[in-house]
Amino acid sequence: MALPLSYNVRNVKNRWQVTLLAISGIALVVAVFTVLMAMSEGFATALRSTGRADNAMIVQRGSASELTSWVPLDQRQMIVVRDEVARAADGAPLASPEDVVVTMKAKKDGEPTNISVRGVTPRAFEVRSGIKILQGRNFTPGLYEVVVGDKIAGRVQGLEIGSSVKLQKHDWKVVGVFSSQGGAFESEIWGDEEVMGVDFGRSGGSNALSVRLKPGADVASLDRWIRSNPQMQLQAVSEKKYYDDQAGPLAKVLRILATFVAVIMGIGAVFGAMNTMYAIVAARTREIGTLRALGFSRRAILVSFVMESVTLALFGGAIGCLLAFPMNGYSTGTGQTQSFSEIAFAFRITPPIVGVAIAFAVVMGVIGGLLPAVRAARLPITSALREA
Repeated sequence: MALPLSYNVRNVKNRWQVTLLAISGIALVVAVFTVLMAMSEGFATALRSTGRADNAMIVQRGSASELTSWVPLDQRQMIVVRDEVARAADGAPLASPEDVVVTMKAKKDGEPTNISVRGVTPRAFEVRSGIKILQGRNFTPGLYEVVVGDKIAGRVQGLEIGSSVKLQKHDWKVVGVFSSQGGAFESEIWGDEEVMGVDFGRSGGSNALSVRLKPGADVASLDRWIRSNPQMQLQAVSEKKYYDDQAGPLAKVLRILATFVAVIMGIGAVFGAMNTMYAIVAARTREIGTLRALGFSRRAILVSFVMESVTLALFGGAIGCLLAFPMNGYSTGTGQTQSFSEIAFAFRITPPIVGVAIAFAVVMGVIGGLLPAVRAARLPITSALREA
């Protein structure tokens, strides 16, 4: 025969001080865990949402990023005429050769940071897609004009529309701010590839090449053709996978950090919950003896106390998630990327993260309540009834 739930509810109300202590400890752990996981998810999402599934990135084999890659002009011209590459309405290949350099600028707080500067052709806005001018206008080809990503525009000094930004040998006028559906491009500065190539000393090629594939075309077949040419030390990679892989190392470190901190804090919370439940068991010794005398089994006592602990943990988990929610959408940035430049991103608290956080709270509740519940279930009826 199971104990009625009202019994547990009444006891929680009667001992609300120790109950609040247990809930607070678990809520704090869950809040920290949720925030760290949201940081990891936000960074990974910024790169996962960069690029299209039907685009291919052509980069140098063995390069860690576009910054260390090089695609010679003659090889680029051979690739863009391949059957796998889609054509625009005017018949030209949907291909975007791009130069990438890094420049150091001061953030709003005065601290220096590296920013990726990308030289693109007008065709890039069609190939990449999802690029939208939010303020001002697009740069004019052939002029020293740039557009800046909206995330980096809000974090770095001197990137307001109408201002001039020093890049290499010249001052470039900021004429617009753009978005890229939350992708990493929002942390970059874009200008005309032809002008930037000359200004940055790049000639005879580009750092990377992005191409749109025809419907039904396969990245793997394009990659096989490229690798079959001995003069080409290049590879074709799905654009979406390429940028997703760029997030891999740091996103993994952030998740490991979140797990490590949560486990360390969780151990403390488990001991806190365990002490609380032991105190509850000690205070209810006579009650437990009475319940046993009324015919409730040891298993019923065990289940009742474990469920009480889990219920407290669920409340703590829910409160912890609520405490973490103000961080959802909070913008920050990191320069610990393979391109050595800052990527701005927003914390993202997703339903899976909330689910994992609640599950973590339940585990803490089970572990914290199990030993005290076992002690309660094993109390001899006679000695329990003699307790004052």
